[in-house]
Parts: sequence; C-alpha cells; structure tokens
Amino acid sequence: MEAMTRQPACHHAVTADDAPAIWFSGTLATIKAAGDQTGGRLAVVEFLCPPGFATPRHVHHAEDEAFVVLEGSLSGFCGESAWAGSPGSLVWLPRDVEHGFSVDPGGTARIVAITTPAGFERFVTEAGVPAERRTLPPDGPPDIERLIAAAAQHGQEILGPPPG
Repeated sequence: MEAMTRQPACHHAVTADDAPAIWFSGTLATIKAAGDQTGGRLAVVEFLCPPGFATPRHVHHAEDEAFVVLEGSLSGFCGESAWAGSPGSLVWLPRDVEHGFSVDPGGTARIVAITTPAGFERFVTEAGVPAERRTLPPDGPPDIERLIAAAAQHGQEILGPPPG
C-alpha cells in the first residue's frame, strides 16, 4: 500500500456529472472526494447498489469507514454486532473489524461511504472499471481475482462470501 502524501487541504467541489464514475463489483461508484483533493484526510464515494447486492466479508486495515444511507435499506454486521440502515441512518465501521452489508431485496440503495484517511477510493478505482454511463453496470459476475488483488494493495482483506 502506498503512503498518501499529506498536502494542505484546500477547497474542493464537484458536481454530480463531474465526479468520476466507476462500475465496481456490481455497483455504480461515484467518487465525490479523493485523497489528492483532501490532503489525504478522507475519501467520499457514493454507491448505487442493486436490490440484493451484498459485499463480501472484509476488513479495512488502513481506514475507518462510515455509511450514510440516502435511499433504500441495508442489513449488515460489524464484528459480532448486527445493524440495519434506512434513509437517514449512519453506520460507523472501525478499521480492523470484519464487516459487510447487503441491500434488502425490495429495491436499490444509495449510500455515501466516508473513509478516513483517504485511500479507499483508489481501491474502488483499481478494482472497478470506468463506467460507460451513470447507471448500474450490466449484469455479470464480479471479477473476484481483481477485487482480491486490489484489496491486498490497499490495506484490505477479502475474507469470504457474504454471510448466509
């Protein structure tokens, strides 16, 4: 994992249409703020997730993560604790603790992931591909080998399939 050079943070603003869009593991990820824009302090990535989407069980070793649920509902775990998120909910996931979530099958979910320090956005970019349009990607299996390799480069471990 490469170290992020800390530069003084300056003003950063991005429109919805100008934020980089990545098809990442079956979702649309829009990078609202990256480490090079925040002095390495944080990254902000908005995700549009399809119904039933689930992350693998994983651990972040380099950053803490928080989700703000904008639309839809999620069910997840952090360590031994279960959580549920609906619009307006915030979920805090500290580094070095196994976690994951799934989108309830009734509809899509839109969440904002905030990680501190920055770096998670580089994982998303490396594991994904530039989105051809700002929609969910075409159906298809995720590239697990690419995901695992990118995770290893960015201080994360993929521990296995989603629970259940």
